[in-house]
Amino acid sequence: MRLLRQLELGFRDTDILSVVAGVGDPGAAVSPESFRAVYSKHQDVDLEEKARELLRTNGACRIAMEIRVEWNARLKTCAGRADYSCKLISLNPRLCDHGATEIDRTLRHEIAHLLAHFRAGHRRILPHGIEWQQACRDLGVADEERCHNLPFPVCERVRRYLYKCPNCQCEFPRVRRARRAVACLECCRAHNGGEFDARFRLRLVSIR
Repeated sequence: MRLLRQLELGFRDTDILSVVAGVGDPGAAVSPESFRAVYSKHQDVDLEEKARELLRTNGACRIAMEIRVEWNARLKTCAGRADYSCKLISLNPRLCDHGATEIDRTLRHEIAHLLAHFRAGHRRILPHGIEWQQACRDLGVADEERCHNLPFPVCERVRRYLYKCPNCQCEFPRVRRARRAVACLECCRAHNGGEFDARFRLRLVSIR
């Protein structure tokens, strides 16, 4: 098993691409579709090492040792996802259609989420709040936007759950039921400095 693990870690991206292409040349051309098929859910040790180095450079050595980076074909419209509890970054294989620069930018975007949570400790923060924005600056993507503008296919799903803010009465349709307390962002910004405030917690008003 130890030998098998060593072989797995030594199996470089170029080797995988050559297998997909059916040739022995690591530099052989391969289609994005074949690449995504191989990387349906594949750990990327090179990107993990880059993520570790970026976290160490920014003082997050503890979580740098735990970080994992994978390509996950289950991601459809989002470019990436960060899970602080699991120290996991998932990337959409469709990023490979847009080059190494876009992959690096998305990786730093997701690392910024982990770094922001690490710095905040047990304090609750907004997903793209000032802590995340500062982390982006520290990671060299100061002009990073909250959402990507890549031409990924949009999957339209019925938003069955309708939530409403008790303060401004704005409605928020959702595909899934909220599993934790969610508050109106605009009201939190206007009345509580952008921090979560239970007064503006969204209430479920109907299920379609």
